[in-house]
Amino acid sequence: MQDGIVIGEGVVLDARPASFITRAMGAMLDFIVIGVVVTAILVASAVWFLETATLSEDVAVIVIAVASAAIVVGVPVTVETLSRGRSVGKLACGIRVVRDDGGPVRFRHALVRALIGVFELWMTFGGIAAIASLSNAKGKRLGDLAAGTYAVRVRGGKPLSAPIVMPQSLAAWARTADMRRLPDGLALAARQMLGRAVRLAPESRARLADDLAGRIEPYVAPGPPPGTHPEAFLHAVLAERRERELGAGQRERRRAEEQAELLHRLPFAVADPPR
Repeated sequence: MQDGIVIGEGVVLDARPASFITRAMGAMLDFIVIGVVVTAILVASAVWFLETATLSEDVAVIVIAVASAAIVVGVPVTVETLSRGRSVGKLACGIRVVRDDGGPVRFRHALVRALIGVFELWMTFGGIAAIASLSNAKGKRLGDLAAGTYAVRVRGGKPLSAPIVMPQSLAAWARTADMRRLPDGLALAARQMLGRAVRLAPESRARLADDLAGRIEPYVAPGPPPGTHPEAFLHAVLAERRERELGAGQRERRRAEEQAELLHRLPFAVADPPR
């Protein structure tokens, strides 16, 4: 299974789940921070109660318990919502909580994670969370399963892939060639092969390039000029499709702007009278 989100013509966003050790370290740092806050509140409340003695002992215990619970839930929810999934511990460990589709977490995601975290993190000292995380392919704890989130690495990821560039010798051919839409899996395979081509053994590199070029050629007419190197052909196809998609998107935006301008006229499609 590919750890990433495919966008466009074979472009993959690196969204590898964070390792269990990294998540555990981040959670430990968060425990320390929240523990310090809760301890400070308890000490301040105890001092205030001893000095004022305006509340009964039972009421004071209830007030302190409610305030501590609010901190345990409120602090993670506020921090993760405002930082889009990065608490103090996660920031220090280079990880972030994201939705299953790779988007940033919202208030409801953070709230679900924090509420379930009271049970699986605080009441069981992280035992339930550790078991659930080790049992899941993406390292999800129960709160992540309920909220539809998981932790990904934002530092120390894979090196950037080599860029897709149009070979000058194929630019004229690519502009006039008819290119059908490539299957997502085939486009992704070509993009990944070109990105790590320099790290492949020469025999494997040549074999993969020949195979991918042969699988993509039926989607392009006419075919490339005779003697075209397979990797140059792959570069040309992906680069041209990228440019065509960009141009189509720009034309669609201009068309939408023109339609919106017409709809604001009274009556429709009739120029406003001069003032």
